[in-house]
Amino acid sequence: MPQGPARDRTAAELADAVATAESPWRVVHRYGAYVLLAIAVVLLAATSEVIGMSRTDWYVAASLAALALLLQLWWTATEPDPMRVSAASALFYWARWAIAFVVTLINPFFAFFAAVGYYDADRMLPRWQQRPAILASVVIVAGSQSGGLWPDSPLGWAVFGALVVANTAFVVITGHLQEKEQERARVQVRTIHELAETNAALQAALDENAHLHSQLLVQAREAGVADERRRLAAEIHDTIAQGLTGIIAQLQVVKNAPTLETAREHLDRADALARHSLGEARRSVHNLSPAALADASLPEALKKTVADWGGRTGVRAEFTLTGTAQPLHDEIEATLLRITEEALSNAARHARATRVGVTLSFMAGEVTLDVRDDGCGFDPIALPARTGSAGFGLDGMRARAERLTGDVTIESEPGSGTAISARVPLVPHDQ
Repeated sequence: MPQGPARDRTAAELADAVATAESPWRVVHRYGAYVLLAIAVVLLAATSEVIGMSRTDWYVAASLAALALLLQLWWTATEPDPMRVSAASALFYWARWAIAFVVTLINPFFAFFAAVGYYDADRMLPRWQQRPAILASVVIVAGSQSGGLWPDSPLGWAVFGALVVANTAFVVITGHLQEKEQERARVQVRTIHELAETNAALQAALDENAHLHSQLLVQAREAGVADERRRLAAEIHDTIAQGLTGIIAQLQVVKNAPTLETAREHLDRADALARHSLGEARRSVHNLSPAALADASLPEALKKTVADWGGRTGVRAEFTLTGTAQPLHDEIEATLLRITEEALSNAARHARATRVGVTLSFMAGEVTLDVRDDGCGFDPIALPARTGSAGFGLDGMRARAERLTGDVTIESEPGSGTAISARVPLVPHDQ
């Protein structure tokens, strides 16, 4: 559910929608009775001589018209907002109807004021009184249209009855249309309310997703640091430590060498091992951070990495870029570069390939990296389980990608080459 400012926006939008939907009828309900009363009084005064109103008729009609105005002013001042059906509202409705009925008996043109009952019945009366009330207003209006209440001949009663039916049909039809319009307004209000809640929930989800994504990248960076430490420890164990052990062994032989020539031979071997170990140490330190990305974009770094690897190994290697390249988050670029380096290293050590292809693809919402070779292949199911002291390897590639909510798939079989595909989310550099 929307919370805080989002909830406030939802309430404000709903209130505006309700006010917009109800504002035309609010004007009618508030001022319609005054307009109809004014028309009725003007017509009463203009037709008094034609109707033949006596002085007593004038006193009664004027007094009741004034009473109707006072009642209407009182109701306007005390009407609850929002409107609720109550005993007071019902009493006011029937008192107003009684005034209109009595004055219409004196002058039929005052029936204009009785028409106010058509659109107020559903607001002021309980449901069981609404139809009788509308029929009572129809009787006043139809009586006025037929020449005044009450008819004094069978034909007059026939005309009166026909007008009652016609006015009732008119009221039913207009009431039905009004109800449909109000229902449409209510649907619009509900729709606006639901859209506001949905938008607020979506914004909250987007904010939460951005926060989780930020946390994920931080965790990936921390996990990457830990993985680099393990990789460096494994490389030190596999290369530098073994080189130092070999140097010590050669120096021990020198101590007990029977001749100077033999000692010199073992010193040369120790020197070669020391130089090799120094080179391995420099390589390991260099690999702690992807220097290839320092001054180049990811596609440029991958292209250079593939070209350098092909030059060292003599294997035909090609790089392909598909889609529209864009700067990615540092962790994404570093992960894809490391996976490429490890895949090429595996191809050089194990695949005996003659051709390797590396493809970087930018797609909607994700980036994929494919490394394919035509080497000897292997059975992925038969691979030994990963150990804590092992090198980076295929499991390490998967671990890197999974830290970024991505994955790595491997397709290979003996004699048919290997295809490694890494898929990670497309996270721009500025996020």
